[in-house]
Amino acid sequence: MDKNIVRRLTPEEEELEKKRSELAGLEAELTQRELDLATLHAELHAFERKYQQMIGIRFSELDRIEAQITEYMAYLEASKDFKPSDDLKKLYREVAKQIHPDLATNEAERLRRQDLMAEVNQAYEDGDEARLRSILHRWQSSPESVKGEGIAVELIRVLRQISQSRDRLRGIEEELNEVQKTELYQLKYQVENAEKMGQDLLEEMAMELDEKIAEAQDRLEEIKEKLGY
Repeated sequence: MDKNIVRRLTPEEEELEKKRSELAGLEAELTQRELDLATLHAELHAFERKYQQMIGIRFSELDRIEAQITEYMAYLEASKDFKPSDDLKKLYREVAKQIHPDLATNEAERLRRQDLMAEVNQAYEDGDEARLRSILHRWQSSPESVKGEGIAVELIRVLRQISQSRDRLRGIEEELNEVQKTELYQLKYQVENAEKMGQDLLEEMAMELDEKIAEAQDRLEEIKEKLGY
């Protein structure tokens, strides 16, 4: 018998190899887009720090008032009674039955389930049925929920990984688009364009604010004089 005969792949094995190749390409693209997103966030954070140092400090009083408002709103939220509906309780039990960490077969899966259960518990505490259903749907369509061995089972896992990668790519593109619509990004874009023309836009903004602060201080002093203070 010729030992050089190579076993031909079955149709199922060929499909699995094809999908694995597709997944590898998606994962490479996903890695690059994750890097693009992380880089954009890092650049925005650096710009935000510079903005706060030059401009934000001039709004410290407003920040103090907003912080007080946030604190009082937190007190109001904390004072509300937690009264989950029967439907919410039923949905929580259904989600927990499938996701609970005690159902894990290895440590990695246990950690994954623990993270999900933390998300589930928060959604339950918030009374957010839509979020609970979303978590359940994500789990049911995840590769981790597929049990068993063999070509067919592995193909299902790879197909779900492909679906997850595509979903994450869409999510990254949406997040990039949303970030580019923010006031911070738009300001950063304007500042960078101004710098190319030799203009320090942040410095101009700071000077303008300083002038307004000085004018307001003068008005305050005038009022004090009229009141005899």
